[in-house]
Amino acid sequence: MAINPAKFSAANNAVPERIGKYVIVREVGQGSTGTVYLSHDPYYGRDVAIKVYNGDHGEDEDKARVARKMFLSEAHMVGMLQHPQLMPIYDAGEEDGRCYVVTEYVHGARTLAAFCRHDDLLRIDVVVEIVFKCAKALHYAHSRGVIHRDIKPSNILYTQEGDVRIIDFGIALIDGSGMSRIEGIAGSPSYMSPEQVQSQELTNRSDLYSLGAVMYELLTGTRPFRAGNLAKLMHQIVYATPAPIHSLRSEVTEDLENVVATALHKDPEKRYRSGLDLAAALTRVHQKLRTRTDQMEQTEQLALLRRLKFFHDFSQAEIGEVLMASSWHTCAPNEEVVREGDMDERFYVVVAGSCVVQRNGRTVGQLGTGDCFGESSYVPGTRRSASVRTVGNVTLLKVGATLLEQASAACQLRFNRVFLRSLIERLQKSEQATASGQ
Repeated sequence: MAINPAKFSAANNAVPERIGKYVIVREVGQGSTGTVYLSHDPYYGRDVAIKVYNGDHGEDEDKARVARKMFLSEAHMVGMLQHPQLMPIYDAGEEDGRCYVVTEYVHGARTLAAFCRHDDLLRIDVVVEIVFKCAKALHYAHSRGVIHRDIKPSNILYTQEGDVRIIDFGIALIDGSGMSRIEGIAGSPSYMSPEQVQSQELTNRSDLYSLGAVMYELLTGTRPFRAGNLAKLMHQIVYATPAPIHSLRSEVTEDLENVVATALHKDPEKRYRSGLDLAAALTRVHQKLRTRTDQMEQTEQLALLRRLKFFHDFSQAEIGEVLMASSWHTCAPNEEVVREGDMDERFYVVVAGSCVVQRNGRTVGQLGTGDCFGESSYVPGTRRSASVRTVGNVTLLKVGATLLEQASAACQLRFNRVFLRSLIERLQKSEQATASGQ
């Protein structure tokens, strides 16, 4: 079936019915280099992702040449890179003047960009595991002469099983290849190495710098360098020193901070020599993290949650999954936990203590041990309709909405069912109290 080029135009937002033999289900993303569609492979009976490269360059032959080189570069990865943490490419082709590549589609996966927000950071040990896997995957690619050149949170997928996939090799450098220099394309400025922003020759250590920048952001919720314009950002990357990680997240250990600092060193020769060296350093950090983690504390937390009415229907494994998506907080008396009008995509369970619910400065309800709140998390972008303030010392379980999406389907279903049931019971009690007072 022939494809009408107009159907690919971003201007009319039309989604093609088919590309080659692949049936298009829906569009799942757009970027500067192309559009990605969820598609179905009828031969193998599996869902796939198809990236169609931008081709509307008009009379600009240079842009058309660059776009074709990017396609050839990524398609060249077929058969070259076969690694569990690198997104596999199944097919590549050209139709109606548009180039496309067909890759694995990972259902439920999120890019790491979803975990770079202050209110939804991953646990430190999880970040270490993610970067460890990325470092090993990059070592594999580098050992085969491939430098990714665009490592950033949005180019790393995090699956529901806790695995990672590095994607988008469209601007990779390939040793011994005629496509090892793609002019005009450099990567994403915030994650570029000093040598990359200065258009110097790149080695594998440039990718390790970018991975260090990703690790910094996953740990702190902020990028190593931020500026109002590109020139200032590039100047910072070359000359400035990022804020110490412990000043942004106090629980990050000195050993881990040193690993990030080494990866982000201005001088490539003073960074890790390879992804394998970075992975080894992270292994040592992870061992110390596990040693320092009080197993008794985790056991006590599980036991404490098990006694709460909220978790009565959960299995031990499911409670563990919720803990993986949560952080444990002790709050002082009269501390404002959530503020009316704020946006906060987290759920809360009161583990011990009590809180008051206030609206417009007036107390409208109370929450005790085992109660939950944060229902606005079900509607992204919704602002809190009330404030919650502690009465005395309170222990809270803060559950990240995005992190919870990485839990098993059974755990998510049970959590949502119990949370909504608790919310309905609280509303019914409120109505009864109102009725009895009339």
